[in-house]
Amino acid sequence: MQLSDEDEEDYNLSLSKFESMLKTNKVLFFDSEEFEDIILHYLDMGKASLAKKALKLALEQHPKSTGLKLVQVEMLVYEDKLDQAEKLLNELFAIEPNNEEIYIQKANIYSKRDNHEKAVELLKTALKYTDDFADVYNLIGMEYLFMDNLEMAKESFIKCLEEDVEDQTALYNVVYCFEFLDQNELAIEYLNKYINKNPYSEIAWHQVGRLNYGLKKYNEALIAFDYATLIDDEFLGAFMEKAKALERLKKYKEAIESYNRTIELDDPTSYALLRIGKCYEKLGNKVLALKFFNKTVHEDPLLDKGWIAITDFYVRQKNFQKALYYVNKALSIDNENRFYWKRYATINKEMNLFEEAEFGYRKAVEHGDYQLDTWLFWVDILQFQGEFESAIQTLLQASEYFPEEYEVAYRLAGLYFMMLDDKKGKFHLSNGLRLNYKHHTIIKELFPVVWDRKMVQNAINKNKK
Repeated sequence: MQLSDEDEEDYNLSLSKFESMLKTNKVLFFDSEEFEDIILHYLDMGKASLAKKALKLALEQHPKSTGLKLVQVEMLVYEDKLDQAEKLLNELFAIEPNNEEIYIQKANIYSKRDNHEKAVELLKTALKYTDDFADVYNLIGMEYLFMDNLEMAKESFIKCLEEDVEDQTALYNVVYCFEFLDQNELAIEYLNKYINKNPYSEIAWHQVGRLNYGLKKYNEALIAFDYATLIDDEFLGAFMEKAKALERLKKYKEAIESYNRTIELDDPTSYALLRIGKCYEKLGNKVLALKFFNKTVHEDPLLDKGWIAITDFYVRQKNFQKALYYVNKALSIDNENRFYWKRYATINKEMNLFEEAEFGYRKAVEHGDYQLDTWLFWVDILQFQGEFESAIQTLLQASEYFPEEYEVAYRLAGLYFMMLDDKKGKFHLSNGLRLNYKHHTIIKELFPVVWDRKMVQNAINKNKK
């Protein structure tokens, strides 16, 4: 409810007067519109008992007021007393068949009963009698959303905005519909037309930026976010999105400025601190990068991404001891993250801690990392540990995902030869040579003992191209 300063003052005065009356038990007179505002205020605040008291007094003072009876209907709907509400609406309809609010409330009841088609029908009738077309189109749009008819919902919200260009809820809903329908380019076209009518809408500019960012049009996104922040220099979301676009454009100093602006506008978020750290790292300022990574985990110790950022920082510095400490911090927060387990494994491998590395690769695969290099790192460690049988079983598992991968075939060949199973060794060697003869030296690198066998050399020479 948008009120002028004078109306706001009257509204607050009515509320104060009503609450004072309740405290003194002295009955005061209010006109019916004052009562409507008071009742709806309490309903909006979720204070149903005070709304009921106000309604009871209101109907005692204005027993024939249609407006108050419609508020009574709203309260009955609020309490889910739909049959009583419908009965009262039917009585009101007999008196005022051209009152649009009756159709709106009837639509509300049908909507509550999940009969959204009937609700739309009633709302379309309300359009014949209403002066507030924007509100009714908005309600129709919501009913179409309930029916998952996004195309019709979109049309309704567009009509709402044609009636009231300032309706921000409808604007958000239009964009939601476009996005849900995977019509992002059309959404940008629509928003550009909307901006021609309402050039100072920071919401529209922000949405244009967000949609362009999603389409990887980072320059266009940046221009839109710039307009949004110029119109509203306290628009936190636009500054955050602007910073992300600047990062994508490798304008790291400007990105840091924009992230810092979000911190000025609100309490620092771990996300902003993390991104500032990443920007400093890209600029080669390792001291400030680490400072902001540490600020990130101080701000939110449960943010695993913060601990991983520090892990990766130390991996790049080849300080694996510290990297291991921080990856363990991340794993203590999310021990089902395959990427974290792979980092854990890689760090341990670099430190020649092969048992821990093998465990890490195993956990990475258990949690869904089916990348070829993960399987191969795991198998090579098992082989190094002399766990040939386990290595074979792991490779057979990998071959389900990579049935035509020469790296798997050559390793299987080498392992079977090491296990003295020449039949299977020859089969997989032949398979590897068929898939990629050029890289047959994998056998020499990983299984030098097998490489020197006459049987193996004969097979290689036979397949020479």
